[in-house]
Amino acid sequence: MMPAAAVLPAGIEEEQLLAHLRRLSWGAADILLAYGRGEQPPYGFPKALSVDEGGEGPVSAADLAVNQWLLDGLAQAFPNAGWTLLSEETAKDQLTAGEPLDAEWLWILDPLDGTKDFLQGTGEYAVHLALVRGGEAVLGVVLLPEKEELWFGLVPEQRAWRENRAGEQQPACLSPRRALSELVLVASRNHRDQRLEQLLEALALGDSKAIGSVGGKVATILRGETDLYISLSGKSAPKDWDMAAPEAVLQAAGGAFTHADGRPLRYNTGDVRQAGCLIASHGGSHQELCQKAAAAMAEIDPGFAV
Repeated sequence: MMPAAAVLPAGIEEEQLLAHLRRLSWGAADILLAYGRGEQPPYGFPKALSVDEGGEGPVSAADLAVNQWLLDGLAQAFPNAGWTLLSEETAKDQLTAGEPLDAEWLWILDPLDGTKDFLQGTGEYAVHLALVRGGEAVLGVVLLPEKEELWFGLVPEQRAWRENRAGEQQPACLSPRRALSELVLVASRNHRDQRLEQLLEALALGDSKAIGSVGGKVATILRGETDLYISLSGKSAPKDWDMAAPEAVLQAAGGAFTHADGRPLRYNTGDVRQAGCLIASHGGSHQELCQKAAAAMAEIDPGFAV
C-alpha cells in the first residue's frame, strides 16, 4: 500500500501554519481597509499618493503593501520551509513562459483580487493565498476584508470553514438546490460578453447576482447563497492567482471547480492563464452543468477549448 502524500511540507505543523495565516490575513485586511478609506496604513507602509502627487494611486499602493506584508511574513515565520513564494506582483520577474517553477511546494498569492471593486468602493475585493503541490491546490485561504470574513480550506482533509476576527468558526454550508432551473448564478460585474450571455441562456438557470472578485463569488457558494460561477475566457483569461485559493476552499467544502469537460484545474504548468470554460459549483449538479455547458459552447463558439 502506497503511503499517503504529505499534506504539508516536512517540518510544518498545521496549527502553527494556520495561526500565522490568520495573523497575516487580518494584517492584510487592516492594510487594505486603511488604503480604501484614505487613512494611514499600519505596519509602516506609506500613505497612498494620487497620480497628481507623483504616485500611482491607492490600488497600486495597497497591492504592493499587502504583497510585501505577505511575502515577508511567510518568509520570516518559516525561514526554512521547503516552499517557493509566487505572487501576482512578483510573477513578471519569477516566471519564464512555458517553464513551470522548480518547486514541489508553491505558494500562489493574490494580494488584491478585485481591483476595480476596491477602486469603486463596492467592498467586494479579496486576498487569496493558496499552497500548491504537484500542480494541485492543497490549502486555500480567502480573505474578505470588508465582511471581516476569513475562509480556510484543507483539501486533503475535506474541511472548509470561515472565521471572524474573534476566531469564531462556522463550517461551509452549500445549498441543497439541485435542479438547474433553481440554481442561483453568481456572476461578474465587469467581465461579461455575448458568448457568456448565450451560454447562460442555454443553461436556463434560476436567479443570479453580481459580485466582484473570484474569492467573493466562491464565498457566496460556500455560504449557500448561490450555487455556481462560470468563467469564460476571451481576449484575456484569469490567472493562477485568481483561481487557486477559491478553488481549494470550494473543493475542501465538497464543491467542485473544473473545466466544462471535467478536467481539473492545474497550476504552475508554465502557463499561468486559466483559459477555457471553468465552472465552480456546490457539486451536486456539477456533472450536468458541465455536460450542458460543453455542448452549448460547441455551438456558440465551435473550436473553443473548454
